[in-house]
Amino acid sequence: MGRRPFHGRGPSGRRPFRIRGLGVNAHALAVLEFRRALALVGARAASALGREAVEARVPATDAGEVRRELRRVTETQIFLSDRPGWGMPDVPDARHALERLALDGNVLEPIELFALGVLLASARALGQELEAPSGRYPALEPVRALLHEDEGAEEAIVRAVDHEGLVLDTASKELKRIRGELRRAHSKIVAKLEQYARSLPERIGVPDASVTIREGRYVVPIRREGKGEVGGIVLDESATGSTVFVEPPIAAQLMAELRGLEREEQREIRRVLGALTDRLAPVRDELAGSLDALVDFDSLHARARAALEWRAEAPEILEPGSDALVIYEGRHPLLLARAAAGGGDVVPFDLTLDPGERALVVSGPNTGGKSVFLKAIGMIAALTQAGVVPPVRKGTRLPLFRDLFADIGDEQSIAGSLSTFSAHLENLKEIVAGADHACLVLIDEMGTGTDPAEGAALARAILEDLVARGALCVVTSHLGALKTLDQDGSGIVNASLQFDPDRMEPTYRLIKGRPGRSYGLAIARRLGLPAGLLDHAEGYLSAGEVSVEDLLETLERREKETRELVASLDLEHAEVERLKGELEAREGELKRRERTAEKRAREEARQMLMEARSEVEEAIKQVRAAGDERELEDASRRARARVEDAAREQRERRERADLAADATELSPGQRVRLPGGALGAVVELKDGRALIQVGALRMEL
Repeated sequence: MGRRPFHGRGPSGRRPFRIRGLGVNAHALAVLEFRRALALVGARAASALGREAVEARVPATDAGEVRRELRRVTETQIFLSDRPGWGMPDVPDARHALERLALDGNVLEPIELFALGVLLASARALGQELEAPSGRYPALEPVRALLHEDEGAEEAIVRAVDHEGLVLDTASKELKRIRGELRRAHSKIVAKLEQYARSLPERIGVPDASVTIREGRYVVPIRREGKGEVGGIVLDESATGSTVFVEPPIAAQLMAELRGLEREEQREIRRVLGALTDRLAPVRDELAGSLDALVDFDSLHARARAALEWRAEAPEILEPGSDALVIYEGRHPLLLARAAAGGGDVVPFDLTLDPGERALVVSGPNTGGKSVFLKAIGMIAALTQAGVVPPVRKGTRLPLFRDLFADIGDEQSIAGSLSTFSAHLENLKEIVAGADHACLVLIDEMGTGTDPAEGAALARAILEDLVARGALCVVTSHLGALKTLDQDGSGIVNASLQFDPDRMEPTYRLIKGRPGRSYGLAIARRLGLPAGLLDHAEGYLSAGEVSVEDLLETLERREKETRELVASLDLEHAEVERLKGELEAREGELKRRERTAEKRAREEARQMLMEARSEVEEAIKQVRAAGDERELEDASRRARARVEDAAREQRERRERADLAADATELSPGQRVRLPGGALGAVVELKDGRALIQVGALRMEL
């Protein structure tokens, strides 16, 4: 029975993991620069095959598949976080070797066997890493299950061939013996020919001649005029022609023996390669599975590294048509790459579309970042459904989109006789024909390119139609008519990207619920156009347009004041929290001091009572010895007095300790109670002591 033919289904011939493709038209993905983003992620792969696997990914339409793939990436993030500094094992391009291994009669070349040896070593290394504590990486278990280990075959290949495709002496004992004889045969030939060259007469020989090889044969240099005397075969000559390189008859006899050994060597090499090929052929499918698993994991490894660098967390995937969309700290991956290369910071955006909100109309000045914002939303959705964790944070929730439409940028075509407006209409026609409740629609500068009134009317009709179908839409526009569509029950909500009117610069902060000003005249004034000209231009604005602009300006000013007030309150709150912490720490220290003072006082009291008791007992002994009752009464009085003195002294010490414990809270003018009960006032604090005035007296404590 012959070996199973190779069908070329994937990197190894098996059918690897493939995520089913979305019906996204190539135009939408091209406009979003989706392939550029995949290339950025794929650059983090350790192998060319891993990079290709990332770059070949496409968005998927099955929510379950997307969730499973994102879970695999998340577990790979955990895997990498568990192993700081870990490097992905080599992933050799063993596809050609596996193709040849699938056919009977083939003997693999040394370089092909070496690739399969690396494949076995990498599969074993990754398999050992994935054998983590139970339940740590459950989503990666199918990868580990595909990794085939055969240390015996791996070691045999390592002994037999190297990375340059050479067969090593250690491939077999017989090969080692033959090569030993070959080396001795070579040495014998060289020694014989050197002896022969030295024996030649001076008129024939060349001074300091050495044996060399020409055309794979051993030769000695002689003078041209002596070639007739030497005989043999001339194989080469010097540049001047005065010296010729001759294989003398004695060399031909020795070479016959050498050629025989070389033929033995080749037969043994073919035998070794054939044996290794036969050993690997039965596990060809297992080897193919290992290659698929390694390529798959390298793809996961690249996507996980990107997510870790972006500090991204996988979004929650909702069912198609779900009435919610939440993006926390969304960023565009291409902007992140530019920032990493020294292009500044990327301002993240938060976006929430509540139930019933199906369209977001983003307005504001040019260069405010509206188009980039639009692309970022589309990129986040496309990457997510392609199994790439996008640059978002925890809490992001995205519905599964079955299709994605994008009309972004100037797409006029001279060759196709299409104006900018006509090109937009072609895209809008496709959107209107295909969009439904499970689609994401992105339209940049909706309604532009024609008469503003007609453009606004067309844009409004299309937007209301898309909302009625349930499509999720994000559009940008300068048209004032679209800014008035934000009404209860319309499903349309306004938003703007914040613009700093003082510096005339965008801040890129998304503000939902408020349309943005265009700032056309303000920017023109900032750039130095004549003031009279601009005043004249403002006179052409209708009362309604001026009123709307004034209202938006007032809203912006009040919002700025509110933000500043909130920031000020935040600072005050932080200061209050700091003071609260200090007071709590002080209170804790005072309590600690009180406990220490109380403990010390108790110990001193115990010591004093023990001393008093000893004195009483001693007095009793003396009286009993004397037998005098009067002495006994005197001793009893002295003992009671001593105990009372000890108790009084202990009370005073405790009061002084309490006063010392409160010392950190004293301040001039404060009323205090002294030991003994007297009331006084603090006059001065210095070096941990207090000057207290009681009536006309002053005392230092």
